[in-house]
Parts: sequence; C-alpha cells; structure tokens
Amino acid sequence: MNLPKGPETLCFDKDEFMKDDFDVDHFVSECRKRVQLEELREDLELYYKLLKTAMVELINKDYADFVNLSTNLVGMDKALNQLTVPLGQLREEVLSLRSSVNEVIKAIDDRLSKQDDIQRKKMCVLRLVQVVRSVEKIEKILYSQNSKDTHSLEGNSPLLAGQILERIATEFNQLQFHAVQSKGMPLLDKVRPRIAGITAMLQQSLEGMLIEGLQTSNVDIVRHCLRTYATIDKTRDAEGLVGQVLVKPYMDQVVVDRFVQSHPNGLQVLYGKLLDFVPHHCRLLREVTGGAVSSDKADIVPGYDFLVNSVWPEMIKALEEKLSSLFNPGNPDTFYEKYTVSMDFVRKYERQCGSQASVRRLRAHPSYQSFQNKWNLPVYFQLRFKEIAGDLETAAAGGLLEAPAGSSYCLMVSHVLWNSLLKCWAEKIYLPLLAHRFWKLTLQLLSRYSIFVSEVLSKAASTEVTKDAAKPLSSSASSSSLTSHEDSGSDSSATSALSTKQMVSIAADVDKLQEEIPALSEMIKQRLELIGFSNFDIISDSLADSQASLSSNLPTINSRVTQRLSESCCGYLKCASEVPRLYRRTNKDVPSKASAYVDNSLKPLHQLQSDYQDVLKESIRKDWLRVALCTSTQRYYDTVADVFSSVKKMEESLKRLKQARKTVSSSSLGTNGGLTDDNKIRLQLALDVEYFGEQIQKMGLQTSDISLFSSLLELVQGAKDLAPIEQP
Repeated sequence: MNLPKGPETLCFDKDEFMKDDFDVDHFVSECRKRVQLEELREDLELYYKLLKTAMVELINKDYADFVNLSTNLVGMDKALNQLTVPLGQLREEVLSLRSSVNEVIKAIDDRLSKQDDIQRKKMCVLRLVQVVRSVEKIEKILYSQNSKDTHSLEGNSPLLAGQILERIATEFNQLQFHAVQSKGMPLLDKVRPRIAGITAMLQQSLEGMLIEGLQTSNVDIVRHCLRTYATIDKTRDAEGLVGQVLVKPYMDQVVVDRFVQSHPNGLQVLYGKLLDFVPHHCRLLREVTGGAVSSDKADIVPGYDFLVNSVWPEMIKALEEKLSSLFNPGNPDTFYEKYTVSMDFVRKYERQCGSQASVRRLRAHPSYQSFQNKWNLPVYFQLRFKEIAGDLETAAAGGLLEAPAGSSYCLMVSHVLWNSLLKCWAEKIYLPLLAHRFWKLTLQLLSRYSIFVSEVLSKAASTEVTKDAAKPLSSSASSSSLTSHEDSGSDSSATSALSTKQMVSIAADVDKLQEEIPALSEMIKQRLELIGFSNFDIISDSLADSQASLSSNLPTINSRVTQRLSESCCGYLKCASEVPRLYRRTNKDVPSKASAYVDNSLKPLHQLQSDYQDVLKESIRKDWLRVALCTSTQRYYDTVADVFSSVKKMEESLKRLKQARKTVSSSSLGTNGGLTDDNKIRLQLALDVEYFGEQIQKMGLQTSDISLFSSLLELVQGAKDLAPIEQP
C-alpha cells in the first residue's frame, strides 16, 4: 500500500510511518531537532486529513467489492464446522503413527547400545588376549635364547643380543600400549607380575648392554641399545644411567674443594677439566645420537641429549655439593672472580651442545636454573652499593676538603664521585645482570652530589645572612681585613661560610663533571649494547636531567662569587670620594698618575685571574669578571658623579662668595700649574677612570662590555676638558 503524497513543506517524511521499526518517541525526537512541536502538530493534522481523504477515495473506488464482502461470508461458519471432524480424525492418526515410530527408534537405539557395549568388551578381550600373547611371546624369546646361549644377553654375542633386545623391545612396546588400554581389568592384574619380570629383565639387559658398549667403545652395541631404549620410550632412563655410570665417577674424581682452594687459578683449571669431559668421554654417544659433526645422519638414534640430561646435571650437582664456598658473596672481589669464571664456563659448555635447540633445552633444564640462582647477585650488589655509596657519603661528611694531588678535581667529594661513577661500570665490579641496578646507582650518585652542593650553598647562605646581621655597619672598607679575606682564600668569620677558593672549586668541579658526563654516557652505552639494550634515548635524557640538576647550582655560585668580587672592588672604589680631601686646601702638585685605590680595587680580580688560571675555564673567569665589573662600575659611576656634583657646588659657592667680597679666595688658586683645587680633583678622577679602563682591557675584557663604563668615561673626560684654568 502506498501512502498519499503530502505537500513539500511537511517537516517529516511520510515513508517513516511504513518502516517496521517505526517508533513514535524517536520520530518526535528527530522532528523536534528541525521544528517546534506546534509546527509538527500542524503538519500531522494536515497529513491526517490527506489520509482520510485518500481512504474515502479508496472505498469509493472499490465500493462494489466492499458492499459484497458481507454477502460472500454467508455460510462460512457451516463450512468450517464440517471440516472440524475430519481434521480431528487426521490428528489422532498422526499422533498414533508418531508413537509407533518413536517405539521403533527406541528399540533400534537399545540394540545399537548393546552392540557398542559388546564391541567395547570384544576390544577389551582382544587387547587382553594381545597382552597375554605379547607376554608369552617375550617369555618364549627370552627362555629360548637362554637355552641356546645363556651368555647372549651379557654381551658375548653383541650383535645377536642387540637384535633380540630390539625384537623384545618392539613386542614390549605393544605390550605396554595394550596394557594401558586394559587398565582396571582383573586379568591384567594377574598378568602384571609377569610384565614386571619382563620389564626388570629388559632393563637389566639394556643397562648391562649399554655399560658394556660404553666401556668397550662399541658403536653397534650402543646404537642398538639406545634404539631399544627409544622403542620402549625409556630415553630418560638411558640418559640417567649414563650420568650415574659415566659422568658421576669422573666428577667425584675431578671436583675437589681442596684443589680449588690451594691453587691460584684452581677454579678455572677445574672448569677446564670439566669441559674436557665432553670431547674425551662423550664422543661415542654424540656420534650415535647425532650430536657430533661426523655423525652419519642415516644411522643416528634421535631423541637423546646426553650433554643436557646426563653430563650437565651431574656437573652442577658435584659443584653445588662439593664446592661449598663457590657461591659465597661475602667477599665481593672474590665473588666477582668466581662468578665471571663460572659464567665463562657456562658459555663454553653451551658451545659444546652443538645446536641452538640443545642450548635452549639446557637453559630450560632445572639444574641450569638452580646453578644460576645459586649466585646471590642482589647481595653482591648491596656490598658494592655500600662500598661505592659509602665512599661518597664519607667524602660528603668531610665537607669541602681538597682533592688529592694529581686529581683532575679540586674537591675530595668530586674526586670520589667521579671514581664512584667509574666503579659502577668498571671491570671486576660491573656485572651485566645487574646493569639496571648499577644504572640506578649512577643516577643516585649524581643526585646525591647535586644535593650535597645545594646543601653547602644553602648552609653558607644562611650563615652569611646571620653574620651580616650581627656585624656593625662600616662606612669604608678596611684594607687589612679585605686582603686577609681574599688572599688567604679561607673564611675569616665563620667555618660554615664559603671562601672564594671553595666556591671556585665547586664551580670548577661542577663544570668538569659536565664535561665528563658524555664520556660516562658512552661507557654506559657500550656496556648496555652487549646485553642487547638499544633504547639509548632514555640514558641520554636521564643523564641530561642529572646535568641540569648540577647546573642548577651554578647560578648561585656565580652570584656569590661576583657579589664578593664586586663588594671587594667597591670597597676600594668608594675611596674616590676621598679625592677632594686630598687636594682641597693642601697645595698638592698637579696629579699625573692614577690613585692607589684603583689598583687595590682590582687586586681581587687579578688574583682570580692568576690563582685560578689552571683551575677554572677562561670563559667562566671572564664572565665572573664582567659581572663583577659591571656592578662595580655602576657604583663607581655613582661615587664619581657625587664627587663632581659636590665639586661643582663648591665652585659655585666660592664664586658667589668672591662676587660678594670682590676678591679671589686664596684657597681657590693653585701655586703649581695654575690649576684650582677643584680642577686637580677632576683631573685625578679622570686619570683614575682611564687607568681603570686600561686595567679592564689587560684582563682580556672589552670596556664596551662593561655597562656604564662609557658613561663614566664621558663624565670624567667632559669635566676634565671643561675645567677652567685660572691664572694667579
């Protein structure tokens, strides 16, 4: 049925009403996203009217059929009643037939079940018959052979014995299969003692045959014997027998604790003897089982791995039981030597296995895991940790002691830190299985050193603040105390405050460590490459973080040093304010050289250059000098500017006084060169500033890099050039 087409303006699609999954709530929800409910209601009313109209038209179109509908249904009830009786009879017949069919099916199923049960019992009987036949057949072979030659199984006729054993083994294998399938049968319990006797006789014959073959190096006997063991699925018994008969006596003779203790390289010699066992005593077994290069692949006996299942367990058992001190981690140096020699022995033994599959079986063997677990590597690391970290803690507790002669570091703690970092990855200390622990220790050492430096700087800062708060203020620097403080390189006030020498040492060592860390990183990468580690970005990022942590202390050191240098300089540069007192009313000669305070002010800077030339990088020294000089020049400029301002005020005051008295003050006239006292002051300061700039250049710095120096030079030069010269 097709719905009537509505106008184009409808907010919904009329076909939505005809969908099987039409849902009113969903329809309204979707329409509300487009229009308001009022508009939706109007469109639905409009379409409802269209539907009513279409329905009326449809009824009018088929009106005749619609009217005749009731007429056509007359007599329908009577017809339906007539069909009820035959349909009921038909239903009863179908149900009866169905019941008969079910009974037949059930009977068939019962007979099939009985037949299956009979078949199973028949198979059990056949298996039991086969068990009895196999037992009788094996017993017949054994007894007939004993009656012919009682020594045949003992090896006087090796090839014949081997053939008989293979026949018995084949039959025994079938016997075992049928016996397992017949488990729980009463008859099997009666035959079981005979099976046990056959098993014991077979194993005894195989053991004797294998031992004789190994002792006489008879390849045919060994091959027949091993093939027979494989036939009866007793390969592990053969491997265990070889371990007890062939390997154990050798181990008892070679593995002697007294020999290891009494010889310098006793353990290494012992391992050499153990490695010699395989080529000297296992050649025949490897040739028969395909473990040797010369093995004939067409005539090998697969399924055996004597090196893994026979030789190795006996070796490890002898080492664990007879060398009691082998795994003792008490002495880390001795432990390292024993461990490395032992792991070298393991690697060489793995090379003798002959194939990767054999090596995998060896590594999965319980005795292999036991041997590896005997080495208590965590305890060894703890001893190394205590040794390495303890040295650094001891050095840190000692404070800022000087490093020993010949060290590339200034402080003992820095010297010990670097040696400790190298120890983590050094020969005779580092072990590949502990790489993650030594890496963590490396980061801990760097972090500990960084914290140590921070604590030293922090403690020194608090001490200096307390000291500065307690001492009285001084208007001028004392040359004797300043000299003793700087020249001695030690703290003159408190033991916790840092001297310039100590701060220089810290800065030099931190900078040296920054240079050495890339070399340490390369050493670590080489170690980690050997164990298959390849994500070196983590290593680089972690060491970069450690470098950043170390560098975070440098701004504090730089600030302390430059502040101390600038204070030392400024203490003397303030003496520029004393220049007017030297020339006013003193009738001194015209100045021709710089004042002594300039040289005194620059002595700490020159001392830094000379004393620490071989300790500190030139770039760091120049940076310190530049910052200190910038600060000093700023204060020097302020002092000189104050002096010039004071001189100018004095001149103006004298001029006003002269104009009032109409006379020239004798104190304003000079007797040498015609310069006034004020001009001498200006000239002296100009000479001082020019000399100050010359000394800056002699230090390797440019005056253009010193802030305010050009302004200072312009100030004194302008005052010097413009200073009036009065004639007496």
